[in-house]
Amino acid sequence: MSNNDSFLTSLSSAGISPDDSEDLQLKKSLLMLATGLVCVMSMLWLFIYWQLGPQFSTTVPFVFQLLLAGNLALYLKTKNFDLFRHSQLGLFLFMPFVAQWSIGNFITASGISLWGLLAPIGAILFCGVRESIAWFAVYIFMTALSGFFDYYLADSVISTAKSVPIRTSVFFFVLNFIAVSSIVYLLLRFSTLEREKAASRLDEAHRLLQIEQERSEKLLLNILPGAIAERLKNSSQTIADGFADVSVMFVDIVNFTRVAEGLTPQQVFAMLNRIFSSFDELAEKYGMEKIKTIGDAYMVAGGLNSAMADYTDAIADMALDMRDLLHRDFNVNQMHLEVRIGVGTGPVVAGVVGKKKFIYDLWGDTVNIASRITSEGVPGMIQVDEVTYRRLHERYDFHEPQTIYLKGKGNMVVYRLVGRKGMPPEAPTGQA
Repeated sequence: MSNNDSFLTSLSSAGISPDDSEDLQLKKSLLMLATGLVCVMSMLWLFIYWQLGPQFSTTVPFVFQLLLAGNLALYLKTKNFDLFRHSQLGLFLFMPFVAQWSIGNFITASGISLWGLLAPIGAILFCGVRESIAWFAVYIFMTALSGFFDYYLADSVISTAKSVPIRTSVFFFVLNFIAVSSIVYLLLRFSTLEREKAASRLDEAHRLLQIEQERSEKLLLNILPGAIAERLKNSSQTIADGFADVSVMFVDIVNFTRVAEGLTPQQVFAMLNRIFSSFDELAEKYGMEKIKTIGDAYMVAGGLNSAMADYTDAIADMALDMRDLLHRDFNVNQMHLEVRIGVGTGPVVAGVVGKKKFIYDLWGDTVNIASRITSEGVPGMIQVDEVTYRRLHERYDFHEPQTIYLKGKGNMVVYRLVGRKGMPPEAPTGQA
């Protein structure tokens, strides 16, 4: 960074508090920058004025310099920005007219009152559009007033005008226009650049917020079904729904406790994570809704949304793929574990339990039957209740029905699913 850039940066940042809003910081920066630019330009004007040597007093421009510097010092001490910006705008507006009147008229003063235009332009940047209207009205009034007196008193100032060489007058006209135009341009440029930076920061914050929102959405969808997550976001009411027909499946790892005894916690976690992650992929493939995992048990359901009509077939295909996956893929099933699988079909109640660390769960006799026929099943077998069997038997092969005793239910007939009709046993259902 050059020395000039370093100076401008230091000047524009003076008086800014970390507690200030971005808009207030920008207004303070612009006013400090404007003060510095006016001081530098007016000193240059004063120096050239002395060098060319017109026969007029330079007291007013010099007093203007002192007032600007004194007002700036007062602000840095008191930190009263409202007082500083209004008093500084007042100096920007009135002192150029005072300087012009002290020199003579528009011609002899080379239009130095043009510097007063910095007041209404500055008011737009430092105060706001509405407040700038009054400053612009005063600037127009002062300009018209100067023109009025110059017009009606023209004859009395002819002798004074003749004392200023025409070249000097033209030179200062050009200098005043260049100086004021440069200050206005630099202020507008600085304001635009800072607002673009602020907009860029806002866009970046919005982008990061969207990323976080998407991450939160994914986390929520990992816990709840999409429709339930949407309802939970839009309402604080209790979510509980009744479904007349749902297929529920439990998967239980056989002898998990015994196998886990010889493993470290990390190995146990890795084993379950590999198996259940593969089950998650199958649930997504078949459009099933994963409900939860309970220790070494895995629970899914079909029929909780209207997107799939043949959900009982889908859950049967998923059960076959789960069983066959563990028999053939020993990267997933490194311990050669077996599972018991049970499927029940019927009415359930589904809802979200609790207000913190909530979970979407299912209740009802159908859930109890699916759970119990799983725990009473044979390793490597898929047992289904009679309702599920009646729905599947035309397209799937089953072993002979078995009668088992379920605590609290008595004797119950269950059916052991073999595979789709026409497919060899243990063949993945996704193959032709």
